[in-house]
Amino acid sequence: MERFEGYIFTALCSTNFLISCLIFSKVTREQREPYMDEVFHVPQAQKYCHGRFNEWDPMITTLPGLYLASVGVIKPVVALADLRGKVVCSTAMLRFVNLLFNCGILYLLYLITCKLHLREKTKTASRRILASLSLSTFPLLYFFNFLYYTDAGSTFFILFTYFMTLYGCHKSSALLGVCAVLFRQTNIVWVAFCAGTLLAGKLDEAWKTDQTKKKDDRPSQVPLSPGGARRVLHFLWEFATSPARVRAVLTEAWPYAAVAAGFLAFVAVNGGVVVGDRSSHRACLNFPQLFYFFSFALFFSLPTSLCVHRLRRFLQAVKRHPLFYLSVTGLCLLLVWKFTHVHKYLLADNRHFTFYVWRKVIQRHELVRFLLAPAYVFAAWNFLDSLRSRSLFWSLAFLACLLAATVPQKLLEFRYFIVPYLLYRLHMPLPSLPRLVLEFLLYSAVNAATLFVFVNQTFRWPDSTATQRFMW
Repeated sequence: MERFEGYIFTALCSTNFLISCLIFSKVTREQREPYMDEVFHVPQAQKYCHGRFNEWDPMITTLPGLYLASVGVIKPVVALADLRGKVVCSTAMLRFVNLLFNCGILYLLYLITCKLHLREKTKTASRRILASLSLSTFPLLYFFNFLYYTDAGSTFFILFTYFMTLYGCHKSSALLGVCAVLFRQTNIVWVAFCAGTLLAGKLDEAWKTDQTKKKDDRPSQVPLSPGGARRVLHFLWEFATSPARVRAVLTEAWPYAAVAAGFLAFVAVNGGVVVGDRSSHRACLNFPQLFYFFSFALFFSLPTSLCVHRLRRFLQAVKRHPLFYLSVTGLCLLLVWKFTHVHKYLLADNRHFTFYVWRKVIQRHELVRFLLAPAYVFAAWNFLDSLRSRSLFWSLAFLACLLAATVPQKLLEFRYFIVPYLLYRLHMPLPSLPRLVLEFLLYSAVNAATLFVFVNQTFRWPDSTATQRFMW
């Protein structure tokens, strides 16, 4: 049975790669020259391809992981091409590297899905395969497979890092985490998440042991109540002050600590997280980014997370605890009022879909951003409820990293939501086959629409003759 599943998955990978190559060919024919951020990435990669590693474009804000990986893939081809007098390190060849990353992402998604849903291994081969395929076509990620951006490589190395963490290979995981940070500095948050899952596992084991010793009737449950919160805080204090337990954690987690120390040293030497142009990438407390992410996650997980039963449970929860949900909504309104930041790029660049989302929805009227607060509350509740099968300690680690990854970002950029969304979907209970089919159809429809618009719906600015295209 496992061999048959392997054959099906291999055939699926080949078919996916073929279709992606056909789309890649169409996109590259229509947009041969570097577009948007590619005007920085492509020339920089070409410098690396020709051995000029000491040259750097000061407008680039990320580390050179993408260019180093591209050189590692293309260099043998470049050597052969130089013998023939041809230049291979072209825009199309550089973009093609991301298609290779996409193949790796599909395989990693499948392996992680198998690991996370091990108990259902004998029953759900088709569901595991379809879930992996569906997530590999996640619209934000899939679109940037056809342009020379950092997203495909960044996502590949974060998934690879997490995969190694799941299998207890923490030294390899930390090393891969360094590769992920070289693609995008903020990936240090997801390296911390890998360490957090290790710590959460240790906390879960210690909690069960302690509650068993106390003859608790439900030793595996962490109670969600004021009294339960006091018990958890007391437990965390005992854990943190137990030399044996701390030593057990550090024995396994030290590779992640070494990566964190190296990153802090880089920040100290560099004078900040961003390299290159820092004026447009300054951190701030933009709490509504978290609400935008919850809304984003709700939309793209509609086929797999939302159902009548869940809606009914939400309404029942509101009815049982009206003061709590009123307080949460009030807090949401306060955060929207005091901490909404609007980046100048969001308002100035009409090539991005976020420009129209902001202008047509958020900016339609000054009250709209406040009227959306109940929707944010439901989206957050749906997000947390979808992960209720996970332990409290794991959920706290994930939410802490989600806050660190989203809130400091001033610019509303959907690409920043790719990794947290994929981790969220991977950790939901494995959906039924019909729901996975609906999810795949939704993603395919969005991909078809965005790629069609990018290729066909071009326009020009009044003061420029260059062709402009709409994109994520």
